Parts: sequence; structure tokens; C-alpha cells
Amino acid sequence: MTSHLLCRAAVAASLLAFVEASVLPAAGHDGHDHTEPRAPAAYDAAGGGPAPGEPDLAAVRQATERFRDVKVALAEGYVRDPGDLCDTAEMMGQPAALGAMGIHFFRPDLLGITAPPNPRVDGTGTHTDFRNPAILIYEPQADGSLELVAVENLVFRQAWHAAGHRELPAFHGVAYDTMADDPATAVDEAHLFEPHYDRHVWIYRANPNGVFAPFNPHVTCQDHRGGSHQHASR
Repeated sequence: MTSHLLCRAAVAASLLAFVEASVLPAAGHDGHDHTEPRAPAAYDAAGGGPAPGEPDLAAVRQATERFRDVKVALAEGYVRDPGDLCDTAEMMGQPAALGAMGIHFFRPDLLGITAPPNPRVDGTGTHTDFRNPAILIYEPQADGSLELVAVENLVFRQAWHAAGHRELPAFHGVAYDTMADDPATAVDEAHLFEPHYDRHVWIYRANPNGVFAPFNPHVTCQDHRGGSHQHASR
């Protein structure tokens, strides 16, 4: 429990420091793809299709294709999770069979990070444009490289409703997942963040759980060389 919380606290504090100092990481692994997912159009059936003004999944992929090279992501302001965690379902108290997420790269400015974990990370982020996602997710490879598998947006609940939104954020008719810690459980469901909404979109790795599911059984952290990908009971 303690080690996992400390890692999450380090992530949050580093995100805030990035916002204040505008310092970018200097290096990263090259990203490359080994397994092509289904055609993006095939994923649209997972939801109700794009709402007016929303991009379809092919457009999201076209807009984010350059981030398959993680050096491009770093150059454009994405920050590798300072805790260097490769997140799995088991780490978050879910069945291991659900799979993993991977390593998160964040845009602190798009998340609107305003406060370190005291006790939780807070922010003003209400960004929902998947053509310019707030978070990129990579799977570590055996050769040390990183492969882009998904994009994600996260908005803070209080900021979202303070902006006048009455409904949950949604993409293709599917509401974002609600993430808020339940103090009665052994796992911090919100990962030291204030309550928020998030949505994953698996456009770079086919996901039998669904294109909008949090975890993907076709993603693994077995080749992760840093941080942690093991669940510590809390």
C-alpha cells in the first residue's frame, strides 16, 4: 500500500513541478508498432458513433499517429509518469485477466494540474479533444522501446461541473468512467487524484474488452524495466 501511494504521490508532485517550471524530459525510447489493430472504422460500433463535432476514430488515429514515436510526444510536452509505473488491472484491485493499461505520458497543461497531493492532486482540466489527447499510453517492449497502444482524456469532476456541464463527459455516446476513491476499499481507485472522469480509446491495440474499456488483455507490462508493475496490497 505505502509503496504504491508514494509512487503516485511522486507522479502528482512531478506533474505540478512541470507546470510551474515548464521543464521537458530530455530523452525517451523510440516507439514502434508490432501488432496492427483492426481498422479504426471497425471500432465505431463500440459506441453510438461520433456526436456532432466529434472526430471518428480514424480521425483520432490520423491526428495522433505521430506519437507512435515517443520522442515526438516528449518534444510536444508530454511527460513520462515520473513514478515510471506500468499500470495493470491487478494493481488497481481488478481481476488480472482484464489486462493492463501501460505507461502513461501526460500533458500537465491539458490536465490543468493546480495542486500536489495534499492529500490529492487537483486540477481545472476539462479537455476532451481526442485529436489532442491529454494522455498517451505506451506498452514497454522487450528491446526497451515503447509502443503506443491508446490515448486518454481525463477531466476533474469539480472543474467539469463548475464549467456548467450537467451531464458526464462522453465520447461517441459513451460516458467517461467515474474515478473516485472509496475509503472502504483497500485500493485507491482515484490514484491520489481528486474525483475525475476519464476515457481510454484503444486505437493502436485491438481490445477484446472494448475500445473504450480501461484495461486491455492484449497489453502486458512483462517487459517493463523500471518503476513497478506489481500490485502491492494496501
